[in-house]
Amino acid sequence: MRKRSRFELSLLIALVVVLALVTAVVLRKKAPPECARLLPESDGIVYVALKPVRLATHFDRTPVHRDPDYQQFINATGFVFERDLDEVAFAIHRLPDPHGPNGPVAYSEVFSGRFDGPRLTKYLAGVSTSHETYLGHDIYDIPVEGRTLRVAILGYDLVAASNMPTPEQIHSILDRYHTAALPFSGPSLLAQQYSDVPLLSVAWGIGRIGLPFSDKPDGTGNLQLMGLTLPFAADAPVLASLRFVGSLRLRVEETTASEAAAANSAESLKTLLSIFQTLQQNMHPDAVNASDEEFRQIVNSVKIDQKNSTVVLRATIPLDVLKKTLASSPQQASLPAAP
Repeated sequence: MRKRSRFELSLLIALVVVLALVTAVVLRKKAPPECARLLPESDGIVYVALKPVRLATHFDRTPVHRDPDYQQFINATGFVFERDLDEVAFAIHRLPDPHGPNGPVAYSEVFSGRFDGPRLTKYLAGVSTSHETYLGHDIYDIPVEGRTLRVAILGYDLVAASNMPTPEQIHSILDRYHTAALPFSGPSLLAQQYSDVPLLSVAWGIGRIGLPFSDKPDGTGNLQLMGLTLPFAADAPVLASLRFVGSLRLRVEETTASEAAAANSAESLKTLLSIFQTLQQNMHPDAVNASDEEFRQIVNSVKIDQKNSTVVLRATIPLDVLKKTLASSPQQASLPAAP
């Protein structure tokens, strides 16, 4: 009887462990990261988990040339973005007057990482022109490139910022933070689209995130990038994600207004892809360097599919390309230097 009881107990423990793992997976799929849940209402959200990328590429160990203002920020706060930032979530806000002093869009951000609270507080106080207290937190108003950046320290590992013209968005972040950031709380955009984000994505974007590149002032029309008009409607819902599966897998899904619109978008994308492939094929062998060959691999990996009113683009990005990109990216800070 004792052996049987021990077996039943072991079986019960195993079932509990399996149930816990299944529950964790389900909750991960349903519940967005805390950084994203704290964001205010917006037209688009972009999230990046830097910790797994850092572990995979070790980009924080690569010596880089630092902008003088960024180096002064490091000296004052002890915070190194490439080393200490683990997660970041951006909210994209469409502004009513794209030709106004604040441009077509504004951003709100929540950063998660390792911060030295006293040093960061001293730095923010030194570069701010004014500040207010909201729900027990100081919000520092910092002039940056003709706009006001509002920054607040939420906790020992969380910092929020927003360059919206009014403090409403930074107040919203603090409101959410003080409601304990419940697992299924957050902006409505997360409730609508986050369940479609592929599991284990290290980066993703949802919403109408093409707004800054619209070819029309009101945010409609097509997207323009480097002078090239892309076959995406700027106000169409888009879901983009990056996953590590041996290599980096890119997936971009556009939801169009109709099946006919999806067919037209897919055909236009295939035409652009064909043009890129032709240009690469016609390059003189002596002019092809390692970067060109890596780009060719990425372009050749692109697959475009249409299903009903949805268009899906898939591509594979070699891990070496990501490592080189992170290593060669200039490290700069947008905050002004402390006096």
